[in-house]
Amino acid sequence: MKKNKKVWLLVIPVLVLLGFILKDTFNQKSIEDLPGGFKEVAFVRNEQNKGGIIRIYAVTVGDLLNADYTACLELLPVNDYGSTTTVYFFDRTAPYPTTLAIDAPHFDGTKYKAVQISKKYGKKK
Repeated sequence: MKKNKKVWLLVIPVLVLLGFILKDTFNQKSIEDLPGGFKEVAFVRNEQNKGGIIRIYAVTVGDLLNADYTACLELLPVNDYGSTTTVYFFDRTAPYPTTLAIDAPHFDGTKYKAVQISKKYGKKK
């Protein structure tokens, strides 16, 4: 009987921990959950896996006045070693690009106008 009790004292904490991990996994915030009606419409990343990784996003915004641009930028990934993440925000009611190029200019600036451009940098180690 004592052995059975020891097993349960081990199994219950493991199950509770597993439950918290699963809950956290399925409840991750995305940019669609933020105020402003964000939606990712285009993404490009350089092929380089050594050195700086460059990520470029095009994101549409439904509510320009109440949008939390900083929170949106913070949810997007950036790596260390000089990597950058650049986000171009576009008004959802205006034309916006659906493809991006890794080289500047990343989209046709005569056709599309970004309402905001945000960038974050990874640490240099």
